[in-house]
Amino acid sequence: MCAHSSRYAGEVAPPPPSSGRAAPLPPAERRAAIVRSVLPLLIERGQAVTSQELADAAGVSEGTIFNVFGSKDDLLAAALDSALEQEPFERAVEAIDHNQPFVDQLTAATELIQHRIVDVWRLISGIGSSHQRHERPLPPSPALTAVLMRHHDRITADPAEAARLLRALTLSLTHPLLTAQAVGADRIVEVFLNGVGRHERTTGP
Repeated sequence: MCAHSSRYAGEVAPPPPSSGRAAPLPPAERRAAIVRSVLPLLIERGQAVTSQELADAAGVSEGTIFNVFGSKDDLLAAALDSALEQEPFERAVEAIDHNQPFVDQLTAATELIQHRIVDVWRLISGIGSSHQRHERPLPPSPALTAVLMRHHDRITADPAEAARLLRALTLSLTHPLLTAQAVGADRIVEVFLNGVGRHERTTGP
Protein backbone atom coordinates (compact mmCIF):
# COMPACT_ATOMS: atom_id res chain seq x y z
CA MET A 1 0.00 0.00 0.00
CA CYS A 2 1.42 3.40 -0.92
CA ALA A 3 2.04 6.10 1.64
CA HIS A 4 -0.80 8.35 0.63
CA SER A 5 -3.35 5.50 0.61
CA SER A 6 -2.42 4.45 4.17
CA ARG A 7 -2.89 8.05 5.32
CA TYR A 8 -6.39 8.26 3.88
CA ALA A 9 -7.31 4.86 5.29
CA GLY A 10 -7.19 6.25 8.84
CA GLU A 11 -8.95 9.52 8.15
CA VAL A 12 -12.57 10.29 8.91
CA ALA A 13 -14.61 12.33 6.51
CA PRO A 14 -14.91 15.91 7.79
CA PRO A 15 -18.25 16.78 9.43
CA PRO A 16 -20.68 18.96 7.54
CA PRO A 17 -20.43 22.68 8.26
CA SER A 18 -22.07 23.58 11.57
CA SER A 19 -24.64 26.31 11.82
CA GLY A 20 -23.30 27.16 15.30
CA ARG A 21 -26.60 26.20 16.96
CA ALA A 22 -27.36 23.00 18.85
CA ALA A 23 -30.17 20.84 17.57
CA PRO A 24 -33.42 21.80 19.33
CA LEU A 25 -34.71 19.48 22.03
CA PRO A 26 -37.98 17.63 21.50
CA PRO A 27 -40.90 19.64 22.96
CA ALA A 28 -41.37 17.45 26.05
CA GLU A 29 -37.66 17.52 26.89
CA ARG A 30 -37.54 21.26 26.34
CA ARG A 31 -40.43 21.81 28.74
CA ALA A 32 -38.80 19.58 31.34
CA ALA A 33 -35.43 21.33 30.99
CA ILE A 34 -37.01 24.76 31.48
CA VAL A 35 -38.99 23.59 34.50
CA ARG A 36 -35.86 22.11 36.12
CA SER A 37 -34.01 25.37 35.57
CA VAL A 38 -36.66 27.64 37.07
CA LEU A 39 -37.76 25.51 40.06
CA PRO A 40 -35.09 26.85 42.48
CA LEU A 41 -36.04 30.43 41.57
CA LEU A 42 -39.75 29.74 42.04
CA ILE A 43 -39.13 28.12 45.42
CA GLU A 44 -37.15 31.19 46.46
CA ARG A 45 -39.28 33.97 44.94
CA GLY A 46 -42.71 32.53 44.30
CA GLN A 47 -45.19 34.32 42.07
CA ALA A 48 -43.29 37.59 42.44
CA VAL A 49 -40.74 36.37 39.90
CA THR A 50 -41.09 37.94 36.46
CA SER A 51 -41.27 36.19 33.11
CA GLN A 52 -37.93 37.71 32.17
CA GLU A 53 -36.32 36.36 35.35
CA LEU A 54 -37.72 32.93 34.58
CA ALA A 55 -36.33 33.13 31.06
CA ASP A 56 -32.91 34.19 32.37
CA ALA A 57 -32.86 31.28 34.82
CA ALA A 58 -33.68 28.87 31.99
CA GLY A 59 -31.17 30.42 29.62
CA VAL A 60 -33.81 31.17 26.98
CA SER A 61 -35.60 34.22 25.69
CA GLU A 62 -38.82 35.45 27.25
CA GLY A 63 -40.54 34.69 23.96
CA THR A 64 -39.45 31.07 24.23
CA ILE A 65 -41.17 30.79 27.61
CA PHE A 66 -44.46 31.82 26.05
CA ASN A 67 -43.92 29.68 22.96
CA VAL A 68 -43.31 26.57 25.06
CA PHE A 69 -45.82 27.12 27.87
CA GLY A 70 -48.32 29.63 26.52
CA SER A 71 -48.27 31.76 29.66
CA LYS A 72 -46.41 32.31 32.90
CA ASP A 73 -49.28 30.63 34.76
CA ASP A 74 -48.86 27.51 32.63
CA LEU A 75 -45.17 27.41 33.55
CA LEU A 76 -45.99 27.79 37.25
CA ALA A 77 -48.48 24.94 37.03
CA ALA A 78 -45.94 22.74 35.25
CA ALA A 79 -43.36 23.55 37.92
CA LEU A 80 -45.75 22.51 40.68
CA ASP A 81 -46.54 19.26 38.89
CA SER A 82 -42.81 18.59 38.57
CA ALA A 83 -42.17 19.31 42.26
CA LEU A 84 -44.86 16.82 43.23
CA GLU A 85 -43.40 14.02 41.13
CA GLN A 86 -42.13 11.10 43.21
CA GLU A 87 -39.42 9.83 40.87
CA PRO A 88 -36.63 12.33 41.74
CA PHE A 89 -37.06 11.52 45.44
CA GLU A 90 -36.94 7.80 44.71
CA ARG A 91 -33.72 8.18 42.73
CA ALA A 92 -32.12 10.22 45.51
CA VAL A 93 -32.97 7.59 48.13
CA GLU A 94 -31.66 4.83 45.88
CA ALA A 95 -28.36 6.73 45.63
CA ILE A 96 -27.76 6.60 49.40
CA ASP A 97 -24.64 4.55 50.13
CA HIS A 98 -25.71 1.05 51.16
CA ASN A 99 -22.44 0.58 53.03
CA GLN A 100 -23.30 3.23 55.59
CA PRO A 101 -24.67 2.16 58.98
CA PHE A 102 -28.44 1.66 59.01
CA VAL A 103 -29.04 4.74 61.16
CA ASP A 104 -27.00 6.91 58.79
CA GLN A 105 -28.96 5.62 55.80
CA LEU A 106 -32.24 6.42 57.53
CA THR A 107 -30.99 9.87 58.51
CA ALA A 108 -29.98 10.63 54.93
CA ALA A 109 -33.38 9.46 53.66
CA THR A 110 -35.16 11.53 56.31
CA GLU A 111 -33.22 14.62 55.27
CA LEU A 112 -34.38 14.05 51.69
CA ILE A 113 -37.98 13.78 52.89
CA GLN A 114 -37.60 17.02 54.84
CA HIS A 115 -36.13 18.92 51.89
CA ARG A 116 -38.98 17.73 49.69
CA ILE A 117 -41.62 18.75 52.25
CA VAL A 118 -40.20 22.24 52.69
CA ASP A 119 -39.57 22.85 48.98
CA VAL A 120 -43.08 21.80 47.98
CA TRP A 121 -44.63 23.87 50.76
CA ARG A 122 -42.62 26.96 49.82
CA LEU A 123 -43.50 26.51 46.16
CA ILE A 124 -47.23 26.12 46.82
CA SER A 125 -47.21 29.04 49.25
CA GLY A 126 -45.26 31.22 46.86
CA ILE A 127 -47.21 30.71 43.65
CA GLY A 128 -50.65 31.01 45.21
CA SER A 129 -53.70 28.85 45.72
CA SER A 130 -54.83 29.24 42.11
CA HIS A 131 -52.08 26.83 41.11
CA GLN A 132 -52.74 24.20 43.74
CA ARG A 133 -53.69 20.80 42.41
CA HIS A 134 -56.13 18.39 43.95
CA GLU A 135 -54.65 16.76 47.01
CA ARG A 136 -52.79 13.60 46.18
CA PRO A 137 -52.48 10.66 48.56
CA LEU A 138 -48.93 10.01 49.66
CA PRO A 139 -47.71 7.29 47.29
CA PRO A 140 -45.64 4.38 48.56
CA SER A 141 -41.87 4.78 48.43
CA PRO A 142 -40.25 1.62 47.03
CA ALA A 143 -36.76 3.07 47.57
CA LEU A 144 -37.33 3.84 51.25
CA THR A 145 -39.02 0.48 51.72
CA ALA A 146 -35.93 -1.17 50.21
CA VAL A 147 -33.68 0.57 52.75
CA LEU A 148 -35.80 -0.82 55.57
CA MET A 149 -36.07 -4.23 53.93
CA ARG A 150 -32.29 -4.59 53.89
CA HIS A 151 -32.32 -4.11 57.66
CA HIS A 152 -35.61 -5.82 58.50
CA ASP A 153 -34.01 -7.40 61.55
CA ARG A 154 -33.70 -3.91 63.07
CA ILE A 155 -37.41 -3.07 62.91
CA THR A 156 -40.59 -4.67 64.24
CA ALA A 157 -42.96 -3.53 61.48
CA ASP A 158 -43.37 -4.57 57.88
CA PRO A 159 -40.85 -2.51 55.83
CA ALA A 160 -43.57 -0.88 53.70
CA GLU A 161 -45.53 0.09 56.82
CA ALA A 162 -42.35 1.31 58.49
CA ALA A 163 -41.59 3.50 55.46
CA ARG A 164 -45.06 5.01 55.64
CA LEU A 165 -44.70 5.66 59.37
CA LEU A 166 -41.30 7.31 58.95
CA ARG A 167 -42.62 9.63 56.24
CA ALA A 168 -45.68 10.52 58.32
CA LEU A 169 -43.55 11.21 61.39
CA THR A 170 -41.16 13.33 59.34
CA LEU A 171 -44.04 15.31 57.83
CA SER A 172 -45.56 16.08 61.22
CA LEU A 173 -42.22 17.22 62.65
CA THR A 174 -41.11 19.21 59.60
CA HIS A 175 -44.04 20.91 57.83
CA PRO A 176 -44.12 24.62 58.75
CA LEU A 177 -47.89 24.49 59.26
CA LEU A 178 -47.64 21.55 61.66
CA THR A 179 -44.71 22.52 63.85
CA ALA A 180 -43.25 25.85 64.95
CA GLN A 181 -39.72 24.45 64.84
CA ALA A 182 -38.64 21.61 62.60
CA VAL A 183 -37.00 18.65 64.30
CA GLY A 184 -33.65 17.46 62.97
CA ALA A 185 -33.45 14.30 60.90
CA ASP A 186 -31.23 12.55 63.43
CA ARG A 187 -33.78 13.12 66.20
CA ILE A 188 -36.64 11.95 64.00
CA VAL A 189 -34.77 8.72 63.27
CA GLU A 190 -34.01 8.25 66.96
CA VAL A 191 -37.71 8.58 67.84
CA PHE A 192 -38.69 6.35 64.92
CA LEU A 193 -36.38 3.54 66.01
CA ASN A 194 -36.53 3.88 69.79
CA GLY A 195 -39.67 5.85 70.67
CA VAL A 196 -39.80 8.20 73.64
CA GLY A 197 -40.81 5.77 76.39
CA ARG A 198 -38.49 4.15 78.87
CA HIS A 199 -37.77 0.53 78.09
CA GLU A 200 -38.16 -1.11 81.48
CA ARG A 201 -37.08 -4.69 81.94
CA THR A 202 -39.90 -6.94 83.08
CA THR A 203 -39.16 -9.32 85.96
CA GLY A 204 -42.27 -11.44 85.90
CA PRO A 205 -45.09 -12.73 83.71
